[in-house]
Amino acid sequence: MQVSRGLCALEATGLGIEWNPPARPEVVAPHPSYFRQILKPLPVDLTFDKRWRDLVKKLSDRFDGGTLDLNAILFLIGVQELGQHARDFKKDEKVGLMHIAICVVLLPYGYYKELGRDADGWPHFELAKELPPLASAEQERLMKEAVLGYFEEG
Repeated sequence: MQVSRGLCALEATGLGIEWNPPARPEVVAPHPSYFRQILKPLPVDLTFDKRWRDLVKKLSDRFDGGTLDLNAILFLIGVQELGQHARDFKKDEKVGLMHIAICVVLLPYGYYKELGRDADGWPHFELAKELPPLASAEQERLMKEAVLGYFEEG
C-alpha cells in the first residue's frame, strides 16, 4: 500500500514503513499568506499583553495593595460605576459590584443593556444577547479586552 503525501510517498511493506523521497527534489516555499497567518497574531498579542500589564501596573500602583488581578479590577470598576462613597461592602454587595462591572464592560459588545437604577442607586441590566460558549482562557481574554476598552475609552 502506498500513501501519497505532497512531495513524498510512504510505503507500508510487511512490518516496516519505508520513506521514498521524490525522484526529483523540489523546493516548495510556503504560500506568503501562510507566513502572514502565523506572524500577524503575534504583534497583536504582544500589544495586548503590554496594554494589560501597563493597566495592571497603573492600577496596582494607585491602590497600593499589591498586584491587582482581573477580579480586583472588576471590583474597582463596580465600585466606580455604583458611584457611592468608598465603604465596606457586605458579601452580597460585593457580588453585585462584580455583576455591575461585568455588565458595564460588556455593554459595548452588545451583551447587556442598562435598565436604570433602583431606589438605592444600584444599576440594573438585562441580557441583550447570549454570550458565546467560550473556554476559560477565551472568557478571560474577552474580559481583559473589555476592561482595557473601559479604561482606554472612558
